[in-house]
Amino acid sequence: MFRIKWLWKYMEKRKLFVIAMILSAITSTMLIINPMLSQKLIDDVVTPQDPTLLLPLLGAMMAVQVSRLGMRYLMIVLLEKSSQATFNSLRRRMYDVLQNEDSRFFHSIRTGDLMTRMTNDLDLVRYAIAWIAHNSMDSIIIFVAALIYLGSVNLELMLCLAAIAPFILIITRAFSKIIHPMYVRLRAKLSSLNTVAQENIEGNRVVKAFAREDYEMQRFEEKNEDYRKANLKTTYVGVKFQPFIDLLSQSLTVTMLLVGGIFMIQGKLTAGEILAFSSLTWALANPLRNLGMLINEVQRFFASCQMIIEIFYAQPAIVDHYQAKDPGKRPEGDIEYRDVSLVIDGATILDHVSFHIKAGQKLGILGTTGSGKTTLTGMLTRINDPTDGEILLDGHNVQDYTLEALRRYVGVAMQDVFLFSNTIDANIAYGRPDMPLEEVKHFAHVAGADEFIEKMPENYDTLIGERGVGLSGGQKQRLSLARALAIRPSVLILDDTTSAVDMETEQYLQDQLRHLDFPCTQVMIAQRTSSLEDSDLILVLDQGKVIERGTHEELLRQRGFYYSIWAIQNSKEEEGDPIGA
Repeated sequence: MFRIKWLWKYMEKRKLFVIAMILSAITSTMLIINPMLSQKLIDDVVTPQDPTLLLPLLGAMMAVQVSRLGMRYLMIVLLEKSSQATFNSLRRRMYDVLQNEDSRFFHSIRTGDLMTRMTNDLDLVRYAIAWIAHNSMDSIIIFVAALIYLGSVNLELMLCLAAIAPFILIITRAFSKIIHPMYVRLRAKLSSLNTVAQENIEGNRVVKAFAREDYEMQRFEEKNEDYRKANLKTTYVGVKFQPFIDLLSQSLTVTMLLVGGIFMIQGKLTAGEILAFSSLTWALANPLRNLGMLINEVQRFFASCQMIIEIFYAQPAIVDHYQAKDPGKRPEGDIEYRDVSLVIDGATILDHVSFHIKAGQKLGILGTTGSGKTTLTGMLTRINDPTDGEILLDGHNVQDYTLEALRRYVGVAMQDVFLFSNTIDANIAYGRPDMPLEEVKHFAHVAGADEFIEKMPENYDTLIGERGVGLSGGQKQRLSLARALAIRPSVLILDDTTSAVDMETEQYLQDQLRHLDFPCTQVMIAQRTSSLEDSDLILVLDQGKVIERGTHEELLRQRGFYYSIWAIQNSKEEEGDPIGA
């Protein structure tokens, strides 16, 4: 019942749906009229051989059929309009929800599962509005109307026929309890299948690099086979129940012929009345026969509806605080972390981290893999909120800014670059879609990307493949840097952005970043000490703790972890093996 209430709450064009349901009820009731007229035709025209009412009755039967078909067509059109509008609205709402979810949500639900919910599950909701609803209405109205009419003709025969209905309801109830969990499992199998396909498509370069095509085909085949078996198992359950329902439905015809024949012999029924009963037996049998199929479809709808509801009511942990506001002006970029700790699922990611960087200065961060470098910088844009401590931007807690405002002023260039299937121009201007082409070219030049862009077939109008397929790692990183610079951020976070470029390009980028044409606080994560030499402060992280801090010269004098990394890299360079070339 909750799922139906939820669907009604979010249904679009409800008036059209209600009108369609009224038309469904009217047209279903009209199915009783022609058997009534047929009774009159037999009893008042054929039996007494009086043709007076022949043409009026035939004309009335034709008018009923034509008007019913016209209303039926209108009903289908209205249901399609309502179902498609609801489908579109729900998809838009789900997409809005996903846009506002935080990183933990996307870590907990696989991409393939989300795509299944956005496509297959939503389509089943549309199908429920367009088909299940009116078929259920048809079955109920036809069954009730037939019972009422037949009861008015001969109550005893009607009760004999109606006595079979409870047995069918018992069977369908048992069927419903068995089939629902099976559809939930089937839905999970489909999600797993879609996830494997999505991962394989997205990681096709890795698959080819390791020659794992056969393994991936086998992996997909296993999931495909699991889905096939689950589908067949669910179908077999329906097939097992359907014969019992069909048998009881057909017994209505046998009962009508047997009992009706006896009543006719006894003079309790006329020839027209027995014809009416015979004509309307299907009006009792079909709804009962369709009941199994409808229960089947309703359970599929419930399973998919539950998946959509989970998305609708998922609450992001990172939201605007009630006092958050947009300052309306560009922050200067003063950053302070005060005793910041972060614990996720019982694991300590950051442990009492404190530092202060003034506006316009450069912070360098170096550390072992998994030491918390990316998490530390991500907290500035509230990818995660600290468990303890606070983070300040221009002296104000970052939670005092709206998320939209905070992220508008912080540019991020990540090591794992994501580029959209669009033009180079659109990718660079992603944060400022109205940016003039001249500015796009300027930031491409600053990021050292203009040289390879101008060699492309259509320059800045060149379409790049999904996730930047066809570009080298260094080219994608330079486009990511240009995209981050293009919003002219108050704070620029560079997460190992130069890891895939050669030493000469890195030197060029470092020089460009020193001479930006707008004030900017820079936070750079790097594995090369050469990238951090001009930093005003360098933090060395290990297991979420700051184990060393200072300038390049100060850290070299300490002869700790930073010095050892510098010594290794410096000795390699002296031997002519430049790092990252």
